[in-house]
Amino acid sequence: MCGIVGYVGPRPVQSLLISGLRRLEYRGYDSAGVAIVEGSGIDVIRKAGRIAELEAELAGRSGQGTTGIGHTRWATHGAPNTINAHPHRDCSQNVAVAHNGIIENWSNLKAELIESGHVFQSDTDTEVVAHLIEDMADLPLEESVRAVMRRAEGALALAVVRSDEPDLIVGARRGSPLVVGLGDGENFLASDIPAFLEYTRRMAVLDDDRIVAVRPEGVTVTDLDGAVVEPATREIEWDLESAEKGGFPDFMLKEIFEQPGAIRDTLRGRFDSDGLVRLRELDLDLETARSFNKVFVIACGTSYHAAMMAKYAIERWTRLPVEIDIASEFRYRDPVLDDKTLVIGISQSGETLDTLAAVRYAHAQGTTLIAVTNVVDSALSRESDAVLYTRAGPEIGVAATKTFTTQLVAMQLLALWLAHARGSLDDAVIQNAVTAMSLLPDQVEQALTQSDQIREMSEQWADRRDFFFLGRSAAFPVAMEGALKLKEIAYVRAEGYPAGEMKHGPIALIEEGVVVVGVATNSHVKGKMLSNMEEMRARAATIVLVLTEGDAEGEAVADEVIFVPWAPELLSPVTAVVPLQLLAYWLAKKRGLDVDKPRNLAKTVTVE
Repeated sequence: MCGIVGYVGPRPVQSLLISGLRRLEYRGYDSAGVAIVEGSGIDVIRKAGRIAELEAELAGRSGQGTTGIGHTRWATHGAPNTINAHPHRDCSQNVAVAHNGIIENWSNLKAELIESGHVFQSDTDTEVVAHLIEDMADLPLEESVRAVMRRAEGALALAVVRSDEPDLIVGARRGSPLVVGLGDGENFLASDIPAFLEYTRRMAVLDDDRIVAVRPEGVTVTDLDGAVVEPATREIEWDLESAEKGGFPDFMLKEIFEQPGAIRDTLRGRFDSDGLVRLRELDLDLETARSFNKVFVIACGTSYHAAMMAKYAIERWTRLPVEIDIASEFRYRDPVLDDKTLVIGISQSGETLDTLAAVRYAHAQGTTLIAVTNVVDSALSRESDAVLYTRAGPEIGVAATKTFTTQLVAMQLLALWLAHARGSLDDAVIQNAVTAMSLLPDQVEQALTQSDQIREMSEQWADRRDFFFLGRSAAFPVAMEGALKLKEIAYVRAEGYPAGEMKHGPIALIEEGVVVVGVATNSHVKGKMLSNMEEMRARAATIVLVLTEGDAEGEAVADEVIFVPWAPELLSPVTAVVPLQLLAYWLAKKRGLDVDKPRNLAKTVTVE
């Protein structure tokens, strides 16, 4: 989820690019760079770190170019350093490319280019675009970008400049966002509106598989066949602060609604043509995968709830015994570990100190360590034998939302990969699961359509102080996460419990005025779950149920119902947690609280 900004017009472009990048810094912040067309060449300046580091690098530069592109990076391919920072150039230094997305077939394209004599400077997938365009120097830039789009697979938002066409930026979009700002004698290209909102409120929306030629006098949009397309245009009514949040009132709601796209990115390129899970980045041989005789999953907070779900998936699909551990306790209980143990550490940031200390302890015992994290080249990823990135993009809100659902999906992918490697599931069973996983982004989008219903529902409980979240089987971790979200941002007492445990003590707290939220989606224990909810109902609690669409039996038990699309039991947590995120969000808003910065909490916990 990187940020792109481009400009053609009469203004000196350097300061304009920097201000645009600052407004896109929330989209990526491990490195940044600009490419400025100067005379007959292109000046490229890049720097690891924040925009301030790039600005310092540019201090004293005297160039006055008026065409350029800029980029702020969230690493997906290659470590977050200056070499891998965008824009990237070709061998001749005549082409510069900024890219948001993932080119799935980049390794094949790179091998082909190297064989034909190209020399690569970075570890990124993006650099292949610059070299492909170099090979088409005899074509207009617009046509060469069109040819690249025909060959490249995956998500692409591109901004390209070439020294022989100094008043032109060519953009292209598939899967990743790209918009055009329409000015008077000047025009803009960006991955999001804030980059140009200071200069114009007119914008054109680009659909997928569109190429846009941006010149000072105007823009031309074409499809992959070169036919001119008239883009939809509109006036932007947001102010700058709102625009940075995509029109949402805060980052948390924006990130809740970004989950379909984040899940698509997590899944992208991780299935093969046979419908099986392919995790090439793990780089673990099948013999190692078959040697494991037990698994430990270690995490904190929200990531621990992803670990809980992983236990259900790994045990059922691989038949390996799984222990889950709160990272801060792991080292102090003397766990039994050896070289046949697989340890999976889950951390959004990859810098959580408790998790790092726990996995370092485990790794020292000779275990194989797999990291599941959102941040490329984080401490956790560097210290692991293999890494599975969740690709959620930057998450600004302190309370985890899209990073949680992508962790769930990543762990489901990992469990299916292990099952295939160990031969514990038939290929047909894995293929069915893969088919169901491919539906998850659309199903989450459907769940999000109920936001207004959940807002109205939550208004009646703004003054309630006691909530219970209940679930069984794979729904139990969802209940735990729902309770944590309510505690984090609404400051309400909320307990997550396995529903069957309530009668062993906590049911003493159930009385009129208590809200009990049950996750009773499709599962082999749904009947037992509904019986447990009847026990809560008999004690005058308010009953809210998250149910699979069409579940009339469950609906009869509840005071309020939230329906989600059907999914197999071990995949259903991905959709079932979305209404609970929205419930916590709307309750916190009704109580007048700052959901992006809940009190006493930090995004990354770096103390033990």
